[in-house]
Amino acid sequence: MKKVVLFLTIMFMTMSYAQEAKQIPQINVNGEGKVKVAPDQVCISATVETKGNNAKDVKKQNDEKIDAVLKFIKKMNVPTADFKTKQVALNPQYDYEKKKTSYNATQTIEIVLKDLSKYDELMEGLVEQGINRIDRVSFETSKLAQIETEARKLAIKDAKLKAEDYVSVLGQKVGKAYTISDNTQVYRPQPMYAAMKSMAMDSAGASNETLAVGEIEVIANVSVSFILD
Repeated sequence: MKKVVLFLTIMFMTMSYAQEAKQIPQINVNGEGKVKVAPDQVCISATVETKGNNAKDVKKQNDEKIDAVLKFIKKMNVPTADFKTKQVALNPQYDYEKKKTSYNATQTIEIVLKDLSKYDELMEGLVEQGINRIDRVSFETSKLAQIETEARKLAIKDAKLKAEDYVSVLGQKVGKAYTISDNTQVYRPQPMYAAMKSMAMDSAGASNETLAVGEIEVIANVSVSFILD
């Protein structure tokens, strides 16, 4: 009997607490914060791809081109910490029609260029030294964490401003935040660029303009529940 009384007492207290919690006047709003910043570095993923019928020869040719590429990158005064070999592969490819096996060798170099004024020169030089595949070009900011923090703060301010707008006509005031949910979707902005064509020099000897860097836009989204006073 005592257990039954204790159980009923706990149930009553739980129901009373739930009813009390439901009666708290609240307002739920979404907030968005946007921060734009000019990129100060670019991440380039470039690959040397070599094909042939002899695995040893294919690998040798690929290694020679990569050696030339790495020497060129160093000549461009890119710090050693800012470039690395990302992937190396040597794969057989069997042609069922010709009943013949060929080989495909690839080596991918990832470069972080922090001096954007060297971008065109670097890209042209990479192609001249043997790079025949540009896998990715991503313009970034080295201050991303700082920018994300600023965007989150703006999102919270935007949410509070919206809440104040809604309740101002009701004669109420926005109190403390009851719950906060971060709805931000993490992404890495891609560059807006024009066709690089062959990245060759034009007839006047000047480099072709290959891209418009633009700005990186960092967006934070939050959902906030405020208690109404």
